[in-house]
Amino acid sequence: MIPKASDLRAAILAAQLETSNFGETPDAATLYVPPSHLKALRLDAQVIVGGRGVGKSFWTSVLQSDALRGLLETAASDLAGVTVRLGFGEKENIDAYPNADVFSRFIDQGDDPYDLWRAVILRWVAEKSELTLPSESWSATVAWLKDKPEEAAKLMQRRGDWRGLIVFDALDRTSYVWQRMDEIVRGLLRAVLWLKPFQGLHAKVFLREDQAERTVFNFPDASKLTATKAELTWARHDLHGLLWQRLINAPGTHGKHMRRICPHVERSGFWRVADEMKIESSAQRKAFECLAGPWMGRDRRRGVPYTWSVSHLADGQGRTSPRSFLAAIRQAAEDSAQRYPEHEYALHYESIKRGIQKASAIRVQEMAEDYPWVPVILSELKGLNVPVEFEVIRAKWADKYPDGPQSIPSDRLPAQHSARGWEGIREDLQRLGLIETKRDGRIDMPDLYRVGFGLGRKGGVKPTRS
Repeated sequence: MIPKASDLRAAILAAQLETSNFGETPDAATLYVPPSHLKALRLDAQVIVGGRGVGKSFWTSVLQSDALRGLLETAASDLAGVTVRLGFGEKENIDAYPNADVFSRFIDQGDDPYDLWRAVILRWVAEKSELTLPSESWSATVAWLKDKPEEAAKLMQRRGDWRGLIVFDALDRTSYVWQRMDEIVRGLLRAVLWLKPFQGLHAKVFLREDQAERTVFNFPDASKLTATKAELTWARHDLHGLLWQRLINAPGTHGKHMRRICPHVERSGFWRVADEMKIESSAQRKAFECLAGPWMGRDRRRGVPYTWSVSHLADGQGRTSPRSFLAAIRQAAEDSAQRYPEHEYALHYESIKRGIQKASAIRVQEMAEDYPWVPVILSELKGLNVPVEFEVIRAKWADKYPDGPQSIPSDRLPAQHSARGWEGIREDLQRLGLIETKRDGRIDMPDLYRVGFGLGRKGGVKPTRS
């Protein structure tokens, strides 16, 4: 018997649907491994690429936890017995790795970030091997490395029989200037290549897509790293599988209600979704139908919630992040409880649309944090309906910034191709998935961004009100 809609709604609100862990160790019950992520977790995958909210920091935290790595089981069996060290991350740890100020001063002095990253690795190896080297400052460690290369080489070679993995994440925090960040990331990748011959020592670098697309691989033998590259992607069934993994582990009776409609197994002290809930299956579709009903309205013409909820959260390249999806589902539950408490399903179809609005607002905020120039330029398009001719958009931008796109204010990481004029801005927005060009040449914007930036579409989800 299916639980009451009000009980399922309460269970959604009680579940852990937040994905930002800010470097904290995730709850084991939230651990879900999409098949496409298996390659990224293996030791031989050295470069991992993914957009905002797809799991880079999540997997960085998982890899640092002995307990969580053990739960991966055969998914990443080569991680067993490996010592993991964070080589750069969201939280500052000046003894383990430099911060942005250290990198800035180092480069200003004409030094190569490659040496600074090798110093990070050497400190890790020395500490694990119970050996000492100068560490009163990063410049002291680098000076020792450069002054005594033979001793550094011997340190790496006689480290003992332990196996290690050093992980690098959040590299956008190393600098606010693209060219300087490129130099720092390129130096890191060269250091990873330097580490490669030392048997038993491994590195894993998590990069944003825009970082990986730049000039960071412009050095000899970079192909040895790009050959190991893995991408973090989420198919629709992966997103639904993740959702149910969190719902069935909701606390107390809330999780019990969800387990009545979701096939599951018990393992390692918590619940895991059954295999049929990890793929595009009738079981996965029926379970979501128990939450949201069969249609996005009163009949089939409005679409199916199972597919609609994911497709309307996709960016211009068709990708939906788990952060956006889970945020939309939670907001839909909150809205349903407030506006439609007597509805026959836990999620009202109008509330799912408002969930899209919430997810869009979050995504716009994230984009503003990563690329401050984006909300500045897209705010000029508020009130437009898409699809729209690019000439209309160009005219609005040129009216606001008659001196061209290089005059767009940005305190860090400006548009990469602003020197190419408004076509360069268009290229950057399309590469980031903010816009897409239709076959007839008109510019469209996916709901994930359109709603939050205040653009309209005939028959589409309404923009967020200011």
